[in-house]
Amino acid sequence: MKRSTSRAADQLDWQRDAACRGERAAAFYPPLKPEAKAERLARERIAKAICHACPVRVECLEHAVVHDERYGIWGGLTDVERRHLPRSA
Repeated sequence: MKRSTSRAADQLDWQRDAACRGERAAAFYPPLKPEAKAERLARERIAKAICHACPVRVECLEHAVVHDERYGIWGGLTDVERRHLPRSA
């Protein structure tokens, strides 16, 4: 028998399966201290590699676009890359 859950909880179920959970999450956001360009690019490469193998990458990217996430890497794209995605009318 399927357990009944709220719609909001159902919409975030994908997060349980995200490859970025735990210690890996640090690669997805800039550090609190200034970060050199080379460090940022290396961190982003690591995060994107994690995303590439993630089973919920599409759901993650959809969430970021719908909720206008302005920071971090979501669904394998940076905030700048997400801003260049075509918007549906």
